Amino acid sequence: MSGLVVAMDGPSGSGKSSASRGVARALGVRYLDTGAMYRAVTWWMLRQGVDLADPEAIASRSGEPELVMSTDPDAPGVTVDGVDANGPIRTAEVTRAVSAVSAVPEVRARLVALQREIIAASLPSGGIVVEGRDIGTVVAPDATVKVFLTASADARAARRTAELSGTTVEAQKAEMARRDTLDSTRRVDPLAKAADAVELDTTPLDLDEVIAEVLRLVKERA
Repeated sequence: MSGLVVAMDGPSGSGKSSASRGVARALGVRYLDTGAMYRAVTWWMLRQGVDLADPEAIASRSGEPELVMSTDPDAPGVTVDGVDANGPIRTAEVTRAVSAVSAVPEVRARLVALQREIIAASLPSGGIVVEGRDIGTVVAPDATVKVFLTASADARAARRTAELSGTTVEAQKAEMARRDTLDSTRRVDPLAKAADAVELDTTPLDLDEVIAEVLRLVKERA
């Protein structure tokens, strides 16, 4: 599987993270959560008191935080300026703010460049599964396999509610609809299905079934 790149795109709650890690483990390759990178920058901006309603303020400081990603599918994570940020980046505050930060072109340019470096570094040792919203269209347009995961609004909201405390399915459905609109309509690198990606509706599938289907596609296309 040397040189393998599997691009896993889709909206939040579609099952990208769990499926991507499972596929990476099964193939014995690396794993990269690009969404965690945008969350990490957002968390750093919040800690620094940057006005997230001001794209120019975000852009002017986008090169400051130092991100280090773990690409071990059994222990994925991110440190920011040497601080473990895995817990803090999953807060509701970061979730509400991440779309605004990720829409800033300077942020995207920096992180896409870093993502491509990580992908390139993984190729000699086998390859990588990369999850996000623009992997097949922007980050790795030449990926070996491209999958676009979807699920019904109810299924996505239920999955996210099970992961979080102090929320409801209806609240998560509304939040996901808001993020979907922001992510799919942003000017730079919007959430979109690549023309050559295989769309997979995960609504009726359990995790093992999703992983098995992606592995089948990898076997078929690689």
